[in-house]
Amino acid sequence: MRRSLDTLVQLAGPVLLVVLVGLVSTTASPANQVYFLNALVAVAVVVSIYVFVGNSGVLSFGQIGFFIVGAYAAGELTVPADAKQSVLPQVFSVIRDHSVGNVGSLVIAAAVGAVYALLVGIPLMRLSGLAAGIATFAVLEITQNIVRNWEKIGPGPLTLSTVPETTDLRQATIGAIAVACAAFAYQLSPLGRKLRAAREDPFAAQAAGIDVHRQRLWAFVLSGALSGFAGGLFVHFQGTFNVQDVVLDFTFLSLAMLVVGGAGSLWGAVVGALLVSGLDSFLSDAENDAVSWLHAPDGTRMVAVAAFMVVVLIFLPRGLTRGREFSLPRLRRR
Repeated sequence: MRRSLDTLVQLAGPVLLVVLVGLVSTTASPANQVYFLNALVAVAVVVSIYVFVGNSGVLSFGQIGFFIVGAYAAGELTVPADAKQSVLPQVFSVIRDHSVGNVGSLVIAAAVGAVYALLVGIPLMRLSGLAAGIATFAVLEITQNIVRNWEKIGPGPLTLSTVPETTDLRQATIGAIAVACAAFAYQLSPLGRKLRAAREDPFAAQAAGIDVHRQRLWAFVLSGALSGFAGGLFVHFQGTFNVQDVVLDFTFLSLAMLVVGGAGSLWGAVVGALLVSGLDSFLSDAENDAVSWLHAPDGTRMVAVAAFMVVVLIFLPRGLTRGREFSLPRLRRR
């Protein structure tokens, strides 16, 4: 009974924090609601990365590649049909002649992310350590160059525009909660437990009969699906998308969020996403003179986020949550 209650509390913490942010955002002005929307979408992105990185202990940059393909898939399929001739003049006919609704685009974005993760994960999940990180970064670069130059699948170097802005506060909140619940369910499942065992001691896990390659691949595919879904939320929040605007800064920010909060827990992923997103939004306003009492030169936000991450890693190597899930303090009996 106590174990079930502890498990429920571990999930309730991140979910209630996301709900609280969604409720507080309704009291903000329309201009400030953008920051809350950005934070909620960031939760979905960071938690999707946590599913693989946190459970496997393998650093991966590939999830941002799945985020990119998910964003393009969801965005292109929801562009109004009469606008596709000018926005997407050279794409394949299956993209040009078909459109889906908001929910359908998110499902397709998740499916595209999962399939792409499966294709690249089959060979890459045999790698570990630095080799795995470099290989997944290569996947990110390959993805960026393909979508930026192949006009049969998108606008090429141009910006994808006229995407319906359907990610409002309600959808962003529900989407972030759905991703968090999926991540929590996975880490409690036998698959998640096996992968965590392989993370702690790969050789002992193999000796116990755990196929490390297969367990990493399962997590990689689920992470790819959630990353594609998060990309769909993002493109419907922005209304436009250009891979050159997100690939490097967004990769750094999302990994900084995970590291600052704590890569070892879902609670850490949610806390880090909300905290760093708030800091980034505030400093971005300061750079644009939107904060009356503070003017920051260009580039301040990235320097500040990087410095904050370094400080956290020095004093709290496992992040602000120390890699622990949310829990309630227990009263001690005398």
